[in-house]
Amino acid sequence: MLERLLARLADRTAKVVVVGQGYVGLPVAMRAVEVGFHVVGFEVSPERVKALQNAQSYVGDVSDDEIATALDKGYRPTSDAADLAGFDIAVISVPTPLREGMPDLSFIEQAGQTLATHLRAGACVILESTTYPGTTSELLAPVLEAGSGLTAGEYGLGYSPERIDPGNAKYTFVNTPKVTSGVDEASLQAVDAFFSALVERTVPVGSPAEAELVKLLENTFRHVNIALVNELAMFARALGVDVWRAIDAASTKPFGFMKFTPGPGVGGHCLPIDPSYLAWRVKRHLGYTFRFVELANDVNEHMPDYVHSRVTALLNRSRKSVNGSRILLLGLAYKRGTSDWRESPSVAVAERLAASGAEIEFCDPYIAEVNTQRLRFPLVTFDPERLAAADLVVVLVDHIEFDPATIAEHALMVFDTKNLMRGHAFTGEVL
Repeated sequence: MLERLLARLADRTAKVVVVGQGYVGLPVAMRAVEVGFHVVGFEVSPERVKALQNAQSYVGDVSDDEIATALDKGYRPTSDAADLAGFDIAVISVPTPLREGMPDLSFIEQAGQTLATHLRAGACVILESTTYPGTTSELLAPVLEAGSGLTAGEYGLGYSPERIDPGNAKYTFVNTPKVTSGVDEASLQAVDAFFSALVERTVPVGSPAEAELVKLLENTFRHVNIALVNELAMFARALGVDVWRAIDAASTKPFGFMKFTPGPGVGGHCLPIDPSYLAWRVKRHLGYTFRFVELANDVNEHMPDYVHSRVTALLNRSRKSVNGSRILLLGLAYKRGTSDWRESPSVAVAERLAASGAEIEFCDPYIAEVNTQRLRFPLVTFDPERLAAADLVVVLVDHIEFDPATIAEHALMVFDTKNLMRGHAFTGEVL
């Protein structure tokens, strides 16, 4: 049934729809255009569609020039579902947030319902959104079949977990291996053929549930290890040990150790959310508590509280209180080199300090003020005057633009959660 699709993928005549033009979907759409596919980028946000139509990027890893080039090659951003008609491949890259601790798959269901009205025999749908094992076969397939009238085998269906790492110039969408899967052998061939045209290497696995678990395993691994070093940082300080030097020394071991570093918490769409998907699935279907995830959640979610307590103590030792202090927070994004501030622990730190009466300002060169409408704290530039005017500068993200020598020269006092100030004499403390 999918032989014709494989041929159209091989000669790049397939029509590709990418549902969701955010941090995951937009890079997929840009790459699909680049290799020669006709691509429709479906996005429910009219503001995003308008920006894309005007070659204006809101995703850090995609430039305005890339969008302009894609538009010249026929890329079509739209919020009109009629433009999806006749698709050969549809990739679903929509958010999967948590709502009160429970997975919210409503965006996947809505995407499936929209695609189902245009799903034809011989086409293939691929889910990329992070979710728990079983979603593709148990949730998405019934939605597609109810809306299209097709049955398994008449169309292709698979799952391929996203591995987009915002701000990572070394490992991009193209050179990061892509895990692929299908509900049957024909579906796997179609999914693998599509992504083989986009990336350097694919890694086929046995089922969508395996591929869904791959994503959760990757991020649970990171989540647990970050929690380990975060808790270790708190204990090491109490023991009078420099945890950063200990981590650096341990990382010289060429086997059996992987370097993770402490920080003010975890952020982005993945780490604060993905492990909880796995824990929810285990609890709901097996009746067990995923203890590692529960413990990691507890440690990482309370790191902003620990930062608040350390800031309070540091100011007190200088005969100042948090209440009334001007505090400049360096870094709003959830990690270095990106404009992505979804679930950023920096926001949690700011809210706790503001609740104690501090006057908060943020500085982040990657984030434009237009993208911070939901933020109730002002965004300022990184310059000596701003540094000198603050009672305390808190380093929350180690952006390369935050020059430690400039901070050391002009800041009255610094609390450094990322060890950015290493090698520089300054007044203050490191996490």
